[in-house]
Amino acid sequence: MAVKTLAVSRPTMLEMYDRMLTIRLFETRVIELFREGVIRGSTHTYIGMEADAVGACTALRSDDYITSTHRGHGHCIAKGGDVRMMMAELLGKSTGYCKGKGGSMHIADLDVGILGANGIVGGGIGIATGAGLSSKMRNSQQVAVCFFGEGGINQGAFHENANLASLWKLPVIYFCENNQYAMSTSFQNSTSTSDIAERAVSFNMPGVNVDGMDVLAVFEATERAVERARAGGGPTLIASTTYRFEGHNIGDSQPYRAKNEIEDWKKRDSIAKFRDYLVDEGVANQADLEKIQTAVELRIDEAVEFARISPEPEISSLEEDIYA
Repeated sequence: MAVKTLAVSRPTMLEMYDRMLTIRLFETRVIELFREGVIRGSTHTYIGMEADAVGACTALRSDDYITSTHRGHGHCIAKGGDVRMMMAELLGKSTGYCKGKGGSMHIADLDVGILGANGIVGGGIGIATGAGLSSKMRNSQQVAVCFFGEGGINQGAFHENANLASLWKLPVIYFCENNQYAMSTSFQNSTSTSDIAERAVSFNMPGVNVDGMDVLAVFEATERAVERARAGGGPTLIASTTYRFEGHNIGDSQPYRAKNEIEDWKKRDSIAKFRDYLVDEGVANQADLEKIQTAVELRIDEAVEFARISPEPEISSLEEDIYA
């Protein structure tokens, strides 16, 4: 684990572990429910990448903003999303965040600053930049973190928005999650540089590389970027090196990567690493961690049950809350 140069309290670290575990178990159940046939449409799980969302969102205030991606369940949980409403949305129920109409890739909760997951590659970049402009105009000291993948950093939207955010000193953090594959295309075959963070130079903003399998390292990098943004210093690009343990979506047979590659990355599992760290540093003992595990399992069970018994949307509501 990273050496803590910023103080992280025991309750905060236990909450971080709780949220990482919640993401892992939520996604595990999503896979089961998808295979059962009760979740329809495409679903992309966040398993393996939990340290990114939790490390970054722990550095934020409750009124700060995030924008998410097609692989957004982890971001939503890390920012404080309700797993019951999330699960209900995935099952297409009226009690879901979007009343069963958005599904996996469009969860939003404006009350906790989740400005929406987005099925368009790089689609959240402009939204986060706009949120940063709004914050600056209102002098609210709010920060926006934009999550996107290494595929998203090659989109024109990133370059246009990063240039504008730097020019106007907007409180935005561009958080690139390099999980090594854009669908089935490897990072090496899609990006001209091996160092994503160096792209920040052309926008006159800091570029920071971070180990995305180390939740404390992610937290520290984001905390510094947040402090800079709140102080009026402008945006930061954080490039996280991480890995998704599952396929691009449920059902992806993954012929594009070797089994030993996946197993090698699993040896760096951020949850296992953080669990060992908590015990080794005396932050928690096995009983503490087992208590958290039991509580998270119960929470996910309750979310699934809530979703199962929730009603389907009424046909009469088909055209409600539709804006385009």
